[in-house]
Amino acid sequence: MRKSWRFSTVLFALACVAATAVSGESRLAIKPLAQKTVQRLPDGPLYWQIENFATLSEAKAAAGATGLAVESAGKVWLFRLGPAGMKAVEGGKHVAQVGPVPRVTASEYLLRINEATGAPGSMTKVHSHPGSEAFYVLTGEQSIRSPGGVMRIEPGQSEPGQGAGVPMQVSSTGTGDLHALVMFVVDATKPFSSPATFP
Repeated sequence: MRKSWRFSTVLFALACVAATAVSGESRLAIKPLAQKTVQRLPDGPLYWQIENFATLSEAKAAAGATGLAVESAGKVWLFRLGPAGMKAVEGGKHVAQVGPVPRVTASEYLLRINEATGAPGSMTKVHSHPGSEAFYVLTGEQSIRSPGGVMRIEPGQSEPGQGAGVPMQVSSTGTGDLHALVMFVVDATKPFSSPATFP
């Protein structure tokens, strides 16, 4: 399962690059920063705890089973998936708590942190994921269009986003460049992203 998932992830990334190269539209740049697969998720409602650390090695040491440590925007970030109200790890500085995120049931789960960047007007194609997507915006404004309407997220704000299979289109709608960190909990046995249409 893992090999087929990795292959599909590579194909998706190459397709995104190709679409950006040949399309006249401006595409958001999506960059995976870290990921891991886990066999089970914590019990109860799920939240992403976001913290800053002085060094990447300290963040990785504090990650635990459902944590991912990354570097972005000149800072070190730790994203831990768990229950509401998790205390900051020693050495970590609390930034935000995002959730609850919609649960998904699977035999194996992929946790991933992506970085989304782009000039005003840039956007993704309409797509869906086999699980939840949550957002934390560093700069600019991020808009997420779905069948339920448009959600806008400004700098320093976070939102838990959509659940599995919901069509969405993400865009940079502020006056400055967008820089956002995106947290995923998805079914690891399915393609990470699939083309979709709005009803």
